[in-house]
Amino acid sequence: MTMQDRLQAMIDAGQDTPLARFTLGELLHKNGDHAAAITHLAAAVEQDGEYSAAWKLYGRVLLEAGEIDAAIDTLTRGIEVAGRRGDNQAAKEMQVFLKRARRAAK
Repeated sequence: MTMQDRLQAMIDAGQDTPLARFTLGELLHKNGDHAAAITHLAAAVEQDGEYSAAWKLYGRVLLEAGEIDAAIDTLTRGIEVAGRRGDNQAAKEMQVFLKRARRAAK
């Protein structure tokens, strides 16, 4: 059983946590399954709206999937979260992705 399968089994069994969703989203992203990654990353930030790393990856995957408007909204919100939390590195990385998204929107 792969890590991806184990995480999905945990979620299916009711052990649904932001970390499980984030990790599963990250694995799915690495495997090129953007649609499934987006679903799990959206759940991670819904469960924990202060999860800077999840906001960053969620925005990045949306951008890579060509969902530009959603990426802009997500990254903007993620930058606000990271700023409140003092997570400066995540905020800086999201600003880079946000610039790319705004260029792509033109």
